[in-house]
Amino acid sequence: MTSSLVVFDLDGTLIHTAHDLVASLNHTIGLRGLDPVTYDDLTHLVGHGGVVMIKRAFALRGRAVSDDELQEMLGVFVDHYGNAMPGVSAPYPGLVEAMDRLADAGHRLAVCTNKTEGLARRLLDGLGLTERFAAITGGDTFPVRKPEAEHLLGTVRQAGGDPARTVMIGDSLNDILVARNARVPSIGVPFGYSDVPVATLEPTHVIAHFDELTPALVEKLLAR
Repeated sequence: MTSSLVVFDLDGTLIHTAHDLVASLNHTIGLRGLDPVTYDDLTHLVGHGGVVMIKRAFALRGRAVSDDELQEMLGVFVDHYGNAMPGVSAPYPGLVEAMDRLADAGHRLAVCTNKTEGLARRLLDGLGLTERFAAITGGDTFPVRKPEAEHLLGTVRQAGGDPARTVMIGDSLNDILVARNARVPSIGVPFGYSDVPVATLEPTHVIAHFDELTPALVEKLLAR
């Protein structure tokens, strides 16, 4: 039997990154005279990209922003965020132990994120996690990105996996949809950055903590 492939989203699933992203956002908008935003203002937008976060910050302050300004500020945001990595970002509780359990059972691991591949790799490098993954793909790795099925399917191919033996784990709508579109089972985690309870997105299964992520659970989902 082919070993399974467990594919993780990054922000809000593998790594709690929101505080560093908000810090970089506040640096960026501060250069334009905007007051800082808070973690609570933007938590549900983490994972949607810097442009969305910048636009939301301007909307919160009642300020208009042009497309040209957005692109200029995006460059500032990415530079600040990348240079500060890994900052205070850290794996969620129980993650490393869960990855150890899966690897010890012969399962392969991969990352499929809408963060750019370069930033994703820099973050994982900084946390000493890169070598755990058979593939790491970002929102700019392929011509399409989540929730398009080909982003996940391309990740599976890069990892040497089989879609029929793949499970996707994520915290938000794009993760659940990409799994559904690629016809693979999904595991939702409720501690990430979704603006609605992850269970309402109807993943195949929900875990409250990575202590629940076991080889037995993965095999059970693959047997459905």
